[in-house]
Amino acid sequence: MTTQPAVGYDGMWARPEDDARVTASPVGELATIREYLTNYRLTLAMKCEDLSPEQLATRSVPPSTLSLLGLVRHMARVEHSWFHRTLRGHREVPLLFWSPEDHDLDFNAAVADQGCVEEAFAAWKAQIAAADEWLDGLTDLGALVLLPRGGEASVRDILVHMVEEYARHCGHADLLRECVDGRTGL
Repeated sequence: MTTQPAVGYDGMWARPEDDARVTASPVGELATIREYLTNYRLTLAMKCEDLSPEQLATRSVPPSTLSLLGLVRHMARVEHSWFHRTLRGHREVPLLFWSPEDHDLDFNAAVADQGCVEEAFAAWKAQIAAADEWLDGLTDLGALVLLPRGGEASVRDILVHMVEEYARHCGHADLLRECVDGRTGL
């Protein structure tokens, strides 16, 4: 267990020089959504810092299969599903970390193995980079896209859903990390 000197509210905040998240008062709706999305992505990464494969794969709240490593795999899958398959329309591409036999493969196959950890983080980072590249060219938040199970949604709705998805899972990550080594806050 690595201990850190307490910063703000007994260690609840990261030292400013160690915190890549920003609050830059973005101008415009898309810039605001992107800042929130980026900061939540960074928060999940920070929750996973300095942990071994065993710690990352720890399922701290039995009988749940939730683990920090599972969350990284899950968010790679979510990024891929929404940005690549839905927003870009590449539905023929198989889902990441999913199978017809195991719809929770992202969590169930998150095992304490360095190769699994490397694969998960590489996939997640690749999906984030691809999503950010797509977002760089986005001009219409109101554009409608077809949803995987039918119906339509605006690009805006999907992006706000992505912020919500990260916010929810960063809350899970807070509790999981505290169970692993007692670290709270960022």
